[in-house]
Amino acid sequence: MGATPTKADLMLKKLKSAKGATIEAMMEATGWQAHSVRGFLSGTVKKKFGLSLTSEAGKDGIRRYRIGNGVAAEG
Repeated sequence: MGATPTKADLMLKKLKSAKGATIEAMMEATGWQAHSVRGFLSGTVKKKFGLSLTSEAGKDGIRRYRIGNGVAAEG
């Protein structure tokens, strides 16, 4: 059996899915509060890993976050 995935692993898996993930879905998967999820997205995904993170509101008005292809632009 493999090791238990970390909360960061769970978050990255959700963010890499074609649909992306909502803040609420990430909160449920990790047990984190919304501000912790947003901090992970900004500090870890964008700054530490240098991944391109996109967010878009669907027709239902719910914002979903997804890791895009390539690396994030500087800035």
